[in-house]
Amino acid sequence: MLATPALLAHTTDLNLVIRYVLAGLGHGIHAGRERGAGVEFSEYRAYTPGDEWRRVDWKLLARADRYFVREAERDSHVAVWLWLDASASMAEPSRSIAGLDKLQYARVVLACIAAIAQRQGDAFGLVVCGGGRVQFTPAARGPRQMQRVLAQLSRTEAAGTLAPAETVRASLHFARSPSLIFAVSDFLDWPSAQSDALLRLRHMRHDVRALCLQTEAECDASFAAGSAWCDPEQGAGLFRFDADARAGYLKNRADHFSRMSGDCRRTDIKTLVARIEQPLQAVLRGWLRQAGAT
Repeated sequence: MLATPALLAHTTDLNLVIRYVLAGLGHGIHAGRERGAGVEFSEYRAYTPGDEWRRVDWKLLARADRYFVREAERDSHVAVWLWLDASASMAEPSRSIAGLDKLQYARVVLACIAAIAQRQGDAFGLVVCGGGRVQFTPAARGPRQMQRVLAQLSRTEAAGTLAPAETVRASLHFARSPSLIFAVSDFLDWPSAQSDALLRLRHMRHDVRALCLQTEAECDASFAAGSAWCDPEQGAGLFRFDADARAGYLKNRADHFSRMSGDCRRTDIKTLVARIEQPLQAVLRGWLRQAGAT
């Protein structure tokens, strides 16, 4: 199922997009969910497509004639962190699907991960890197936390550069307990302060999963002959594409991502490369499968 540009544009109503994408998609972020000790009833909420039927309260259905599921809070030793690259290059649009860009795609993917974490009872938080700074939504559990994260994702725009290395390094205290970190970026800057941070988090024994977003035009160099491109983050250099430039671009691109994939492989950071023109459900399912989801 391909999330349409019109639907992805509903970033002010990410709940709508979550319901669309997660419909029929198996849930789960990590194996070995905790049950029994440490699981406490928290509250009821209205049933939404994709919720597990075993969590429906059938007695309440008989009284209210509506489906409700039981929300539970549990003592989990795993925190889920959503890492979003919001630098200017993430505003790169698709050349074949009007109204779609990398940041829109990334926001919906991370919103779906947040929804799954909330349903599992995990604590989850958000890290946004862009505009030369790092912004945090501290990890917490429950529906209110979900709304905080969705609000921050909706407000985020692609602008500026990644934060300086010292700023990013000073921010790594956020992952004190064992964490599962889902990082979405185009990783056009590698190595960078962002890549160093993710590698360092992996060395700290956190489970880091990376989603590298690209466009078809970037992958195939299918830019119009004679078209010009300017680096959106550095603001310098104007590059025109012809036959010779295309060949050089493809070689440099292959070398860049070969280095990135090698660094990730050596540190056991599982990386999924996807084009934003791909069906979002398939990309999300593949990424969750890497994280041990069912």
